[in-house]
Amino acid sequence: MAEHREGAGQAGQLSEHGHPAKEIHQLDRVVIRFAGDSGDGMQLTGDRFTSETAQLGNDISTLPNFPAEIRAPAGTLPGVSSFQVAFADYDILTPGDAPNVLVAMNPAALKANIADLPKGGTIIVNTDEFTKRNLVKVGYDANPLEDDSLAGWDVHKVGLTSMTVGALAEHPVSKKDAERAKNMFALGLLSWLYSRPHESTMKFLEKKFAARPELVAANKAAFNAGWNFGETTEGFAVRYEVPPAKMAPGNYRNITGNTALALGLVAAGVKAQLPVLLGAYPITPASDILHELSKHKKLGVTTVQAEDEIAAIGVALGAAYGGALAITTTSGPGVALKGETISLAVALELPLVIVDVQRAGPSTGLPTKTEQADLNMALFGRHGEAPVAVVAAQSPVDCFHAAIEACRIALKYRTPVILLSDGYVANGSEPWLLPEISELPDLRVEYATGPNGDDGKFYPYLRDPETMARPWAVPGTPGLEHRIGGLEKADKTGDISYDPANHDFMVRTRAARIEAIDVPDIAVEDPSGEAKVLVLGWGSTYGPIGAASRALRQRGVNVAQAHLRHLSPLPKNLGEVLAAYDKVVIPEMNLGQLAHVIRARYLIDVVGYNQVRGLPFTSTQLETMLEEVIKNV
Repeated sequence: MAEHREGAGQAGQLSEHGHPAKEIHQLDRVVIRFAGDSGDGMQLTGDRFTSETAQLGNDISTLPNFPAEIRAPAGTLPGVSSFQVAFADYDILTPGDAPNVLVAMNPAALKANIADLPKGGTIIVNTDEFTKRNLVKVGYDANPLEDDSLAGWDVHKVGLTSMTVGALAEHPVSKKDAERAKNMFALGLLSWLYSRPHESTMKFLEKKFAARPELVAANKAAFNAGWNFGETTEGFAVRYEVPPAKMAPGNYRNITGNTALALGLVAAGVKAQLPVLLGAYPITPASDILHELSKHKKLGVTTVQAEDEIAAIGVALGAAYGGALAITTTSGPGVALKGETISLAVALELPLVIVDVQRAGPSTGLPTKTEQADLNMALFGRHGEAPVAVVAAQSPVDCFHAAIEACRIALKYRTPVILLSDGYVANGSEPWLLPEISELPDLRVEYATGPNGDDGKFYPYLRDPETMARPWAVPGTPGLEHRIGGLEKADKTGDISYDPANHDFMVRTRAARIEAIDVPDIAVEDPSGEAKVLVLGWGSTYGPIGAASRALRQRGVNVAQAHLRHLSPLPKNLGEVLAAYDKVVIPEMNLGQLAHVIRARYLIDVVGYNQVRGLPFTSTQLETMLEEVIKNV
């Protein structure tokens, strides 16, 4: 499963249920992948195991992976849903390149995932689903559980379905409902195997099935049956423990990127002392932000589920004009539809945050898979000269801080800001140290309250000399009446203007305002100070790049890394940083979009490393690639 540390628990003692206690071995890290049909509850099982693990204080990182269809064809390879969780007694950056343990609920789950499980790894397989019909459906000529196909792996054959049904024989539930509880049996078994607490799962089941007490009792019984099976069977000779990680003191919770982003928007509204308005149309993988924000009406949040993407951003822009902190959330196809209104927001110079949770395209593409291919659209995807600020989140927890930063820029500079997340960080989870509200930045801005001209008049496009932002005049404020619309504005007065010189001035001024945004210098991690190769990343490549760089340094290979949060404008010191290294490598889940920008802007022949598979990089991939680059420098 993983390398054992020295020391194990004592055998020969009795467990709390009176059975001989099994040895307990300590591990420093484990990666488990739950896999089955999309109706087998693998996402729920993985989420519950993650929550149990978070309670013990392990560092965790997760990778859900599921089909786009609500109910994909049962027993088929395209219908396989999986949830991978890595947990450790030290800080980890990714959900793991490969699992140590694979829980396979059917032949399709085994076939779709076995190639990722290294030899020596553990397979826990539901033998009840290995029928001739299910085997043929996924192309098995023979039952891999009965030949030598799985030689080299530690295989545990468990009748998860039949044992669950047997455990629930005395419960007043249908056979179908009993079979559905097999994921709780599996969860109980894995919770026992890795010494996870189970109180939170019991409370979760009570809440989830509150309207049907018989299902509460049945699922609890299935969980306990799995736990007891692990304790009594001879198939599992030992249990495992992963001690808590050394983490900064404070209150933690397990959080996904989408939830963190939503809470960041709520916090921004509180710190700005403004109402928050979300205009959104449901779209994978951004919908959870709408769901989360809809829970926070008491904190001044209004959510509007519009009839389409264009209406959603129209509602948000109207709210921005009315003085609210305005948000719209979407994914790539929605950003394409919102492009005209984003350009209108550029012309009106109003604060607006557009959240793009990227997925694999083009068109509908792979809606539940991840990609970083919307950078070009974020930077350039509007008609006319319509520059906006662009910020990217690098991890699930960082989504909280990136959301606050996007709101800060939008409010201070009166500009649309595109916040880039992606499916990997949006659905992944990790421990979040709850911040103190007093430590968050003050985002308060002042509305215009009266005339701002030396002649006693109000000029809606008379700019702040520091930020180049125009006044934010809320409709209905006496004396601040002004015209808005898409036609070009005259400098200062905001009147419609067709003057060529004025248009040239306004276009250049809007561009200069974006370049004037204060963003921190990019920080470089180069512990030895002797690295000749710099790895530059953005967004969700942060984890794999960090893990690969860490592994190289542990082997004595010097490498530097830097990560961009601000993609427009870029940090002022970026050119200087890039010039300090012999070679710059940019891994991206696209065909080189940031690499093109860096080449054009700084005239540096960067090395692009690109992948568009709908999956994040593995740290091993990047480690191998970087070592080759370093050898050749």
